[in-house]
Amino acid sequence: MKITGARSESFSAIRKSALVRAGAQATAAATGPTDKTAFLGLAEGDLTPAVQGAVKTLLTEIDELRGEVTRLKAKLAEVENLADRDALTPLLNRRAFVRELSRIRTFSQRYGSPASVVYFDLDGFKHVNDRFGHAAGDAALRAVAERLLAHVRESDIVGRMGGDEFAVILVQADKPTAEAKAEALADAIEGSPIQFGDWSAPLHISYGVREISSEIDPEALVAEADAAMFIRKRERRGIIEPRQAPR
Repeated sequence: MKITGARSESFSAIRKSALVRAGAQATAAATGPTDKTAFLGLAEGDLTPAVQGAVKTLLTEIDELRGEVTRLKAKLAEVENLADRDALTPLLNRRAFVRELSRIRTFSQRYGSPASVVYFDLDGFKHVNDRFGHAAGDAALRAVAERLLAHVRESDIVGRMGGDEFAVILVQADKPTAEAKAEALADAIEGSPIQFGDWSAPLHISYGVREISSEIDPEALVAEADAAMFIRKRERRGIIEPRQAPR
């Protein structure tokens, strides 16, 4: 159905008359009559000094607006990056980590490429806080984060899940490969004590591994890696008999 209104003029005609009346639209650089008459459909006679002056002002404002848009986009990217980052360490926070886990899970499903998630938890961390204070505890958490980052590939993803818990997504790693890498990461963390002022404290960490599966959602994958870590932690303490962690 054709819709008609009170105005039967074409859009170009409406635009042209509005430009002439208001004298507030853009003009081309003064390169000759042909360029002028082709600009926005205006005839040479329409481009009076007043219109050209208004056009120059408008073009300046457009450039300023473009610059402002560029600055706002950069600021938005900065804010989004900060929203993904843990407040204490240089790692992703839990929300961003789970989002990346979802992305890796989709990639693994599409291309048949294995990947695994490793969940880490510091053993006896409360003792560090109680004995040396929260500043020392913060230093220990930052040290763990830095050691994890230093011993993974750029394609791997490291996050702090909260408190003294961390997680790593290992791409191109099935469960046996991830188990070996997790042990190496634990060794790197435990290899040297944390130094903070006059005190020195060893770090001990437990981990659990879960190979990523397309049948299990990201939060459940994290929970299963966490459960595997908890079993390993209890076994190290000798509380329960050793048993197979969840596959």
